[in-house]
This record gives sequence, structure tokens and C-alpha cells, in this order.
Amino acid sequence: MLNKFQYIKGALRCKMVVFLMVFFSVLQAMGQTLPVGMPVLQDVYRRNQLLGKINNEVSFTVLPLFPFQVTDKSKVFDPDSTMSGSSLISMKSRFVFAKKKGKIELLPIIWKQQTNTKFPYGLNDGAMIPARGYQTLFSAGFYAQYGPLSIQLWPEVVYAQNSPYAGFPENYSDEIWAQYYWRLNEIDLPERFGNGPYSKITWGQSSIRFTFGPVSFGLSNENLWWGPGIRNTLVMTNNAAGFKHLTLNSVRPVNTVIGSFEWQLIAGRLEPSGYLPAGSDRTFNGRQLYNPKPDEWRFLSGVILTYHPKWVPGLFLGATRTMQQYHTTVGRNLIDYFPVFTPYGLRKAGGDGALAQKRSQLYSFFMRWLWEKGHGEVYFEYGRNDYYWDKRDLQVEPAYSGAFVVGFRKLVPLKNRKDQYLQIMSEFTQLAFNPTTINRNGNNATSWYTSGVVRAGYTHEGQIIGSGIGPGSNMQTLEVDWVKSLKMIGLRFERLVHNNDFFLLYIKDIRRNWVDVSATLIGQWPYKNLLFSGRIQYVRSMNYEWQFTPPSSGYWGPGLDVTNLHLRLGVVYRF
Repeated sequence: MLNKFQYIKGALRCKMVVFLMVFFSVLQAMGQTLPVGMPVLQDVYRRNQLLGKINNEVSFTVLPLFPFQVTDKSKVFDPDSTMSGSSLISMKSRFVFAKKKGKIELLPIIWKQQTNTKFPYGLNDGAMIPARGYQTLFSAGFYAQYGPLSIQLWPEVVYAQNSPYAGFPENYSDEIWAQYYWRLNEIDLPERFGNGPYSKITWGQSSIRFTFGPVSFGLSNENLWWGPGIRNTLVMTNNAAGFKHLTLNSVRPVNTVIGSFEWQLIAGRLEPSGYLPAGSDRTFNGRQLYNPKPDEWRFLSGVILTYHPKWVPGLFLGATRTMQQYHTTVGRNLIDYFPVFTPYGLRKAGGDGALAQKRSQLYSFFMRWLWEKGHGEVYFEYGRNDYYWDKRDLQVEPAYSGAFVVGFRKLVPLKNRKDQYLQIMSEFTQLAFNPTTINRNGNNATSWYTSGVVRAGYTHEGQIIGSGIGPGSNMQTLEVDWVKSLKMIGLRFERLVHNNDFFLLYIKDIRRNWVDVSATLIGQWPYKNLLFSGRIQYVRSMNYEWQFTPPSSGYWGPGLDVTNLHLRLGVVYRF
């Protein structure tokens, strides 16, 4: 009887091995990606979905995109098929080997340039740094594939003039500086990256993957974008350089009887900036203001899951969660490497003990609703940056530590203008404290992306990997554009409130709120193999760094207002 059982067991094993060999032999591995922040193309594909040209099961909430998610063409970088026969340089860019089982392709050459005339400005610019003066990023590489294995080598080189500028005022009182440092000691966010020119070479958008059907596993340095937002999203953006991470993710929507799913699970490494904050040698009441942070890398565990119900076309529901801790505090159990699967409630997670003293977390829930017939979309994301105690606490004060992003976009066909549209987009991002948070914790409330536990905050190499507007800030955006395929000309108006948490708790003078209002001229235009993108942004920064001098008479008067020009030019050469 035992021999018979062993025989059946062995036969089943053989059949399983044969099945897996056949299954994997017919799969086509596609590990190439369309990078987050790719000039022009990323937004073009999302717009095309509003027009019914892209699979409406793709959520655009788990980025980067994989080519066959958005096109059935061999060239993902040529969505309108305008490159054929118009190459500026005649050269072979695709090579096959091993009887066409393998291939090597040249990836687009990307050159980005930007400058700020008075102070650092801009967000979602990847490996570029917040700096005044000229800055440039150059990237080129190749993609190779053989069977399920793919290698994408796409490094980035960054240079920044990094000129000096007026930062947090030296003439502020020691008391104001002490209050300012209450926040700086909970985040690695240097005012300036050194005292001279800055340069760096990074792995950029590089990865090595094994892809089987809809699932991919590998090591990546690519930028990620999680959530439905266009200008901002709460948990993961390309505001900082890409970081090294192991990834297990879907490469296309996975269909089931109840709808389709997309996901990504990561285990990453976040690095410190290596730069001290401004005024780190200051003291107050005989005490050093700067509390040195551990100079070590942090372990980041993160997950996103997006669900598209089969009964509601165009609706996407999802959730994200990240947890980080210094790598020296990571345990050796399996769950220690995947803490994103531990309970959300602090009571179930073990109370205020060791867990709360070594990990910090962010999590959010979101919705995106695509209206294909109406050429529009609406989206919403709500998140928290702290544990709730138990379900009752969550029900009584769900707004505690909350932040949100809400937005919409609509394409209006222009009469007698084939394939031309008026695009209207608006988005609101709120990271500042709400009354519930202030009432609950007062001056001890933790702003988004700061942490008293992991005091580097939610950063990588000195930049926030969530919303680039920064802790305690709010932004409102309105944009109107003329669009036709890859071409776009438009105007964007924005209002940015800087670190309203610091203002509400410490500055308090209603005349001194630091607010930027800006107007931006945006342009995108293709020419043969080239894609040009640019913007000219006029920024009027009112009460810069919360500076206001009371007038000699009356109450209201002008503060210190500073004008900055932010210029950006991008050029992409597609092979």
C-alpha cells in the first residue's frame, strides 16, 4: 500500500514538473517598463484611456507601466506611430539572438534640464535635488530579454549648480529656531545639499526581473507611483530618486470571477542624505537644537492592491501601506520582513510597546472612476500616518492623522477639430493637520512624513518619497490645456501652502502664512524621433519663510514677497 502511494506521489510530481516546463516555455517575458515621470508619454497613455484607446481594466494606480498594459504595438515609446520612416539617425536599435529567443533594444535617451532663479522649486523630478540655479539629468541605456529573464539598464547622471539662497532666516529668535527644530529632528530634509555643485550617478530606472505570465519578480531601482493622483499622491511618488527594492508585482490586470486585480509588494532600502540641516550648531537654553539621527539605512516594506469590480466598468478601488524601520531593528522572523501584513490597530499589534517604538507607517485607501464615454475621470485618496488604537477609536475619530488627495480630469472634443480636445484638470492635496489631530496631540502631533520613531522620516537621500509638497503642506491645482495626441499647450495655476502644521502650532500670526501662487505655461511637442517638453513657471512666494514686518500704522501690510522663475526643458530621443 505504501509503495503504491509513493508511486502515485512520484507520478504526480513528474506531471507537475512537465506541466511547469511546458507552461513556462510558452510564456513571453516582458519586463520592460515605461518609467514613472517619462516626459510626455506616461500622461498620453492615461489620456488615451479616457478616449477608449487603452484597456479600461488598467488602473494607472500601480506604476511603472508595462508595455503590453497600454499598447499592442512593439514600440511603447511611439504611441501614435509617427516615428516610422522619420528617424533623425539611421541606425539599428533592436537586435535578436539565440534564434529570436532573445533580444536587446536601445532605450530612449532622456535629457532633462531645469533652473530656479531665487529658491528651490518643483516636485516629482526624481533624482534631481531641490536646488537654486541650473540642474540637469541625463539617462540612456538598453533592455535585454531571454526567456523569462529581463535586464533593464537605464542609469541616470545628475548635476546641479546648487547655488546658495536665502533659507530659514538667521535673524529669527532662538525660540523660533527651537520650535523649527522640533520638526527637523524628525525628518532628513536638508535645506541645501552641500555648499557647492552637486553631482551623482545612480542606477536610475534599472531592474532585473523574472516574468512569468502576469507576475514578475526581481530587483529594481525604478521610481514607483502608487495611487490615483496626477500631481500628488500620498504614499509613493517619483519626488525622490529611485531606491533599491525587491519586487513581486503584476505586470497586467489579473482577471478573476469577481473582477481584475493589480498589485505590488516590495522590500526596499532607504538611504540617509548625509547632509546636516541648516543651523545645526545652534543652541537654546544651553541645549543643542540638533539631535543627531542614526546614520544608517532603513528597511521599507510596502504593498499596494487595486481591485476593478467586473460589475462596474472603469471603477478602481485600492489600498496602500508602507512600514519602515532602521535595518538594525529588523527581526529574523518572516513577518518581520513583511510587517505590512500585521494588524492596523495598535492594540492588536501589541500596544505601545516595542512595535510602536521601532516602526513608522503610512497607509491609504483610494478610488479612481474612469468615465470612458464622457472622456473623464474622478479620483480620491485618503490616508493616515499613525496607528489607531482599536476599532472603536477608528469609528470615533477616523479623521485623526488624516490627509487626502481629490481630483478630476475631463477631455472636451473641439468642434470641427479632429482628434483635438480641451483638457480640464483640477486636484487638491491636503497634508496639514485637521482639528481632530491638533486636539488629540497638540504640539506633539506628528506631521505627514515625519516620525519621532524613525527620525529620518519618510525620505530617501534627503527627499520625500511621498507627496513632494512636504510635511504639513497643502496644494490646489487648476489646469486647462489644448491636446492632440502627443501635442499639448496649456496653463496651470497652483497655490501651495508651506508647512501649515508649523505655522498653526508656532507662528500663529495670520499675516505670516507662507503661500506660493504660481502660473505655468506648459508645452509638449513631437518632432520625428524627438519629444520636447517644457514649462515656464512664475512663482510669487508671499511671506517667504513666514517673514512679515508689522507696518508702522494699522494691522495689515505686505510681508517679504519673493519672485522665482522655474524653467524646465526635457528632450527624449526614441530609437
